[in-house]
Amino acid sequence: MLETSARLLRLLSLLQTPREWTGAELGERLGVSPRTVRNDVDKLRELGYPVLATRGAAGGYRLGAGAAMPPLLLDDEEAVAVAVGLRTVATGAIAGIEEASLRALAKLEQVLPARLRTRVGGLRSIITPVPFASAAPTVDPDVLTAVAAACRARERLRFSYLSHDGSASERDAEPYQLVNWGRRWYLVAFDVGRGDWRTFRVDRITPRTPGGGRFTPRPL
Repeated sequence: MLETSARLLRLLSLLQTPREWTGAELGERLGVSPRTVRNDVDKLRELGYPVLATRGAAGGYRLGAGAAMPPLLLDDEEAVAVAVGLRTVATGAIAGIEEASLRALAKLEQVLPARLRTRVGGLRSIITPVPFASAAPTVDPDVLTAVAAACRARERLRFSYLSHDGSASERDAEPYQLVNWGRRWYLVAFDVGRGDWRTFRVDRITPRTPGGGRFTPRPL
């Protein structure tokens, strides 16, 4: 049986997966009784983790969103993926997050075990970034977030768009997917006004509010 502190960390790791766990499932994974699981869940709540519980035969536990960002537990593969991703983003095309990416990377690399630090360093040594022109476009992170949210929620997006020749137009579109190509971000969407599929440079998009409501996805 795991000691209490180790068991709490293991429980937290399980709850951070995007699914709901029954008390019996958690007890089986941790080698304890459902009552001990309930006690451990209460301890996590006391530490500030928003563990949600639903009753009934189909009920269970899951980690919800709280008022503050709680510490995350990452396995080896996740830690390496995050470290490489942060280093890539630090030289990317999203304006204003380069410094934050480097700060987060420094914190992560400080606590990485030696074996993982070696893996991250090995990947870094064989990856050669392609330099971009200084005038390469950058994307406002707020715009990127708004467009991504509309894609996820299947909500029509109204926006002003600046074409390559500098002319502006108003668009009403059904957003489907964001595509990252080099330093550029594109939105794949169905342009309602033109009745056809279009790709839009995200750095040329200025979202308008309110949006156009939900839509039924078309075959992409």
